[in-house]
Amino acid sequence: MAFMTPPALTVGFDLDMTLIDSRPGIRACYQALSERTGTYIDADLAVTRLGPPLAEELINWFPAEEIAAMADLYREMYPAIAITATPAMTGAREAIAAVREAGGRAIVVTAKYEPNAKLHLAHLGIEPDAVIGDLWAEQKAEALREHDAGVYVGDHVGDVRGARTAGALSVAVATGPCPEEELRAAGADVVLTDLTEFPRWLSDYRPARA
Repeated sequence: MAFMTPPALTVGFDLDMTLIDSRPGIRACYQALSERTGTYIDADLAVTRLGPPLAEELINWFPAEEIAAMADLYREMYPAIAITATPAMTGAREAIAAVREAGGRAIVVTAKYEPNAKLHLAHLGIEPDAVIGDLWAEQKAEALREHDAGVYVGDHVGDVRGARTAGALSVAVATGPCPEEELRAAGADVVLTDLTEFPRWLSDYRPARA
């Protein structure tokens, strides 16, 4: 009797507060935007609610008719201010390596502006198989389905929704703005404290999947 080899696993990862601690860079960029425009922005507050698209934060500080222009200005300023200030999350490189060692593919699906997402990963020497930006929550399912991702790892309830919409297993890490209870309530299949727990989880998940 012939046994079919299961297809190679593709694992998707969110970026901000999943693979990178983007708070220092984003805080600095909001402070610079505030100075440039003369508009008050509570940068410390803003970095406690990372995850949703940039426009959803800017609407708290600017009139609706200025949001598109302010988003463009922020993204223009971002590379010079935020990239070098942003470290990898603990366990990020090891998580990507664990997927590769298991014979799988690792992709990044994020709401962040795609060119800036790629700059972050290049600066940190993290090389996923694909980077897809500008997708939030349920929109992330588009890229997850296109790349046939069976697992999506993220820190926000929006990431859980994206995984569920794509029919992927939702693995949440409690390293962002959403606590473990909120991630579970949103429907996360697995909740890890952080990415340091991911390689062990993956090694247990693969035999079960096979």
